[in-house]
Amino acid sequence: MLKLNTEMIEPFVAPEDLKKAKADAAEAFDTLVSGKGAGGNMTGWLDLPVSMSDTLISDCRMIANRWLGTLDVVVVIGIGGSFLGAKCALEAFSHSFASAGERNSPHIVFAGYSLSEDYMSDLLSYLKKKSYGLIVISKSGTTIEPALAFRILRMNMLKRFGAEDTRRRIVTVTDSSNGALRAMSEKYGYVSLSVPSNVGGRYSVLTAVGLLPIAVAGFDIERFIGGAREARECLMKKSEDNPAMIYAAYRNLMYRSGKKIEVFVNYHPKLKYLGEWLKQLFAESEGKDLKGLFPATLDFTTDLHSVGQYIQDGERIMFETSILAGSKEVEVIVPKSTDNLDGLDYLVGRTLEDINYMAEKGTRLAHTSGNVPNIYLVLEKIDEWNMGQLFYFFEFSCALSAYMLGVNPFDQPAVEVYKNNLYKLLGRPGYQDK
Repeated sequence: MLKLNTEMIEPFVAPEDLKKAKADAAEAFDTLVSGKGAGGNMTGWLDLPVSMSDTLISDCRMIANRWLGTLDVVVVIGIGGSFLGAKCALEAFSHSFASAGERNSPHIVFAGYSLSEDYMSDLLSYLKKKSYGLIVISKSGTTIEPALAFRILRMNMLKRFGAEDTRRRIVTVTDSSNGALRAMSEKYGYVSLSVPSNVGGRYSVLTAVGLLPIAVAGFDIERFIGGAREARECLMKKSEDNPAMIYAAYRNLMYRSGKKIEVFVNYHPKLKYLGEWLKQLFAESEGKDLKGLFPATLDFTTDLHSVGQYIQDGERIMFETSILAGSKEVEVIVPKSTDNLDGLDYLVGRTLEDINYMAEKGTRLAHTSGNVPNIYLVLEKIDEWNMGQLFYFFEFSCALSAYMLGVNPFDQPAVEVYKNNLYKLLGRPGYQDK
């Protein structure tokens, strides 16, 4: 199980305050696991690691095997929770300089998460000489960004491949019975996987939303689920040692003490999109009723050379949650130079991983000395098992934290304000009076 280290945040917290926060976290735990809190009908994600359907796993494998060696590219269409989890997982698992970790699987690219004309134009140009398929992820099928991307790409496929071949190249992931995408799937005969009605988008990475793209990319979804199962076994126990309860308690204490920003930090480029997923998870779950920590993300050591100055010496409005991970079995060792003009001979024989660890430690010492509390999570390494644990840990912690704030973790009412304004400006029927 991943490890939570609180030694760099403990000095900033009074023992009596921590005791109260832990009691509040225990109350939030009861609210969450009982399903009796606000949005309790959307807690189906809690049991996904142990209730996973064998049919879903076999369906994901079947689709992956069918497309293996036949498609060059698969475009995953989705926005928000319909793409961020899968994007995060694939970035973490893949070789840094090769599609899908140098496997024979299709190259996975993403669309439908913006309205950029340049991006869509570039994508169409890239696909011009590729054999490609689509995974379309949307519960409703009418959210404008993915719906437009699907229309444009589907029309392109029909023109290139014809109706019957296009049908075989499209898989939808949507509501089991309702919505425009479900209706299209039935009308045109697309293979379709369902999203459980009691699981919201940002908590859906352990459904077909995340599992299908991961499987198509050639990675082990059973190990991914297994890691989440191990995390669930730990986190569903109400105890003083429950890391999700401890983390939620410290987050809440930081918020009460005036820290309004939580900075999620990673030291591995493969985890860059973890930050993007975390931003949505926490912002949409907690940012309600004029409450909630603002989630920000930084990539260290890169961003130490840009915003590091502010963190060390700017406003004291933040704390850091760092995600640390071991490296692969392969080592990169600093070699001896012929002239030592760079002055780095003192590092000869050390691994980059060791040096990176010292950068992590040095940064934590510097920031805490500058009154920036730091809490950190440690993964054994970045792989399917450990990332499965990490996803489940953050989902569980986030739900606890939201209940401690007194908000519903599973709705996002303010998102509709933007959508309604956009639809009115575009002249969508029925929205002129909104």
